Amino acid sequence: MSDRPDRPDDIDRRFMRAAIEEAERGFAEGGVPIGAALVEGGAVVATGRNRRVQQGDPIAHGEMDCLRSAGRRRSYRNTTLYTTLSPCMMCAGTIVQFGIPRIVVGENATFGGNEALLRSRGVEVVVLGDERCEALMRRFMAERPEVWAEDIAE
Repeated sequence: MSDRPDRPDDIDRRFMRAAIEEAERGFAEGGVPIGAALVEGGAVVATGRNRRVQQGDPIAHGEMDCLRSAGRRRSYRNTTLYTTLSPCMMCAGTIVQFGIPRIVVGENATFGGNEALLRSRGVEVVVLGDERCEALMRRFMAERPEVWAEDIAE
């Protein structure tokens, strides 16, 4: 477990804003409101959002879209991935495969994701418990339950 799950620093909250902005864009487009941002050296390298609905692409999750936007990279060794929702198995596997050492999760109350898997593979996981992330996800789940069920393969 992260050594600071209850005390995220201001930097983590600042970069999470970039992921939240992406989630809000996705929601406004009628999609699943999950956003992500890849950060390296104190700068946002790429952002992305879940575009499954918008693109008709079953693997266009927020984290995947963000990593696709980052393009080819030799290494992810010094990066942090910010995501508004705890990663699904596909996204968690990609995080492990690419060797991303640290992820910051906006919230995990609406979807538990695969934090235990990530931690077991040496990934530092910080959960912010961000109320904005949770409120947006709960609103989406209430307004579009069929799309949410599709997204999590139920």
